[in-house]
Amino acid sequence: MSDVLTPDICVIGAGSAGLTVAAAAAAFGVSVVLVEKDKMGGDCLNTGCVPSKALIAAARRAELIREADRFGIKPLEPQVNFPAVMQHVHSVIDAIAPNDSVERFTGLGVTVLAGTARFTDRRTITVGEKLIRARRFVIATGTRPAKPPIPNLESVPYLTNETIFELKRRPNRLIIIGAGPIGLEMAQAFHRLGSEVTVLEAMKPLAKDDPELAALLLERLRAEGIDIREGVRVVRVVRRGRTGVRVVLDNDDDEPLQLDGTHLLIAAGRSPAIADLGLKEAGIAFDASGIKVNSKLRTRNRRVYAIGDVAGGPQFTHWAGYHGGLVVRSILFRFGGRVSPHLLPWVTYTDPELAHVGLTEEQAFKRYKNVQVLRWPFAENDRAQAERETEGLVKVLTTKSGKIIGADVLARDAGELIAPYAMAVAEGLSVKSLIKTVLPYPTRSEAARRAAIAFYAPKLDSPWVRRVIGFMRKLG
Repeated sequence: MSDVLTPDICVIGAGSAGLTVAAAAAAFGVSVVLVEKDKMGGDCLNTGCVPSKALIAAARRAELIREADRFGIKPLEPQVNFPAVMQHVHSVIDAIAPNDSVERFTGLGVTVLAGTARFTDRRTITVGEKLIRARRFVIATGTRPAKPPIPNLESVPYLTNETIFELKRRPNRLIIIGAGPIGLEMAQAFHRLGSEVTVLEAMKPLAKDDPELAALLLERLRAEGIDIREGVRVVRVVRRGRTGVRVVLDNDDDEPLQLDGTHLLIAAGRSPAIADLGLKEAGIAFDASGIKVNSKLRTRNRRVYAIGDVAGGPQFTHWAGYHGGLVVRSILFRFGGRVSPHLLPWVTYTDPELAHVGLTEEQAFKRYKNVQVLRWPFAENDRAQAERETEGLVKVLTTKSGKIIGADVLARDAGELIAPYAMAVAEGLSVKSLIKTVLPYPTRSEAARRAAIAFYAPKLDSPWVRRVIGFMRKLG
């Protein structure tokens, strides 16, 4: 006879979203069962955010050695020990893993089960020999790398974000299909570590980002020596040797172009991890983009929520964590929990980084009659000049009254610099709040204040303002 568990909440998936729900609910003394069929920590810890940023950090150190002559120091071509680089990547994972471990969550009072969860009806799942009937279920199974419909793809060896961090030898010639954030981050990192890199994109690279800043970033990446080709169509791929691959590209009426690489990385999107969940048995609607949810992340089955990447929206760890917090509030307190899409910030962690929050420029002009676009280049920032990192700028979108409705930053550490704008958008603040804030000098963060001051620049020549100043002068 199967064991039957009856927790208040059953969470399926131990990534950022699922762990947020499990930890928060357990902190309130609620009984929680957490089911994970793979590694605790999910994609972000094991194959995504953490290893990629560790690799990018190593690649950045290599580039600093090459560019030392800008500071009066003799530059060198760094000697990259690729196995040691990968050891660094995995040591970072190991350092963070205890925070997401079975031991930690068991200590919090969560019952952790290893295995595959499947719904057998609207209120029951099986995990091995166990049956779980919970008051509420939360599906947080994330996504998996998508396989684009490229002829012959399954016959060639290719990498995804789930396998690239297991490499033991540096790729000599890396071909990347997909010029989104993952593709471009990996392109720059591997190029800086000594690989020849070609990036192929069928549409437009970084299509969701500000077109002006995305163009500047692509110009920088190409200047480093990365071959980025956009608007290209892969006709087929052919295996060459043990790990090598030939990519054949459509060339209109001429002979197809052929690119040979030692390794191929597929970074062309992701698909929801919903296979074998038994969603039909649970009465849960879904499609190729993910599980269908309402604005409170509830599925068609009122007992079940879906959060994070599997819910079909933006695929970011911090957004998944945000979803987790909303669902805990909804399940435990029966209020709030509504998603606010405009709060989402995102960052492409190239060098320089490209960050965004709030409305895009196109969205802002569609929604508001009068939009102010405030700009401040980092060439006018003293800290950026001192560190010779003057590429990029801040763009801030405001309403006529000065309310901040969106921002984009292209700069070193743009992911850090977007923070005040994320708060401004969330709290409905105006440029006046930034102007009143005293920021330390010299820092790149001063660019935020200088952009805000630009809002008032046209008013300096106002005849009314000049008359007020003149009147005050007469008062002595």
